[in-house]
Amino acid sequence: MKHLLLLLCAATLIALPSYAQQKSTSTKKGKTIVPVETVNPQKGFVVVETSLGNITIQLNDAAAPKHSANFRKLAKEGFYDSTTFHRVIPGFMIQGGDPNSKNADKSTHGMGGPEYRIDAEIGLTHERGVIAAARQGDQINPQRMSNGSQFYITVADAKFLDGQYSVFGQIVEGMDVADKIVAVPRDPRDNPLETILIKKVTVIE
Repeated sequence: MKHLLLLLCAATLIALPSYAQQKSTSTKKGKTIVPVETVNPQKGFVVVETSLGNITIQLNDAAAPKHSANFRKLAKEGFYDSTTFHRVIPGFMIQGGDPNSKNADKSTHGMGGPEYRIDAEIGLTHERGVIAAARQGDQINPQRMSNGSQFYITVADAKFLDGQYSVFGQIVEGMDVADKIVAVPRDPRDNPLETILIKKVTVIE
């Protein structure tokens, strides 16, 4: 029993200097202030700078991770810079993201993109102000894979497209700019008579 008590006392004595040292060290150094990291609530959003104003879009990484990642990648590479909104239909949508739209020949607008397609991520609905990926029709694209860069923004609910196209984000600021774009005069192919330039697409860091 005495032997057990001696062991307990020894253990206590060994622990005490350690605690005293920690307390002393803490007292010498005073309070340690740990800075709180501030996170930009719009980090990862994208800003589409157009000749008629800016549109800020929140991408939906949960519902459409491949489309969201691809859009950010192309934006950071400057892929969209100096392209145009080459198709506008009042009461429906505006479409852009085609590198062919940098050329004067409007007959090629809407036919271009990178040399890859994106797997369909269909699920979100077509409310006013969503961004979704353009694609070829079911006849030649039964898997409904998306064009690698072209996108459209709805200016009205378009429920008839639900279940067919990959929606991957929502406008959070600048819906009035989309409304201005869709209202410009257009030719028989729905291409604006006045060039509606996408100056730059920037990812908010």
